[in-house]
Amino acid sequence: MKRKISNFTSKCLILIIRFYQIFVSPLTGNNCRYHPTCSAYFIKSLQIHGPIKGFVLGVKRISKCHPWGGKGFDPVPEKEK
Repeated sequence: MKRKISNFTSKCLILIIRFYQIFVSPLTGNNCRYHPTCSAYFIKSLQIHGPIKGFVLGVKRISKCHPWGGKGFDPVPEKEK
């Protein structure tokens, strides 16, 4: 049951991010300083780590994406076993 709730939560968050990617991002332009983009990173982190850790990783990444932050290739960390 916990797994179903976790999957549902991740899918809801991914749906919100996809909405942003399709409808909002084209209006604001390509401003992300990282590869993959922050929204793609957020989705991948949710898929790999689930809704809690994936959300934390996504928020940390977005908080680094500003003119004085880093830039370049920053992949989602692999899931620890």
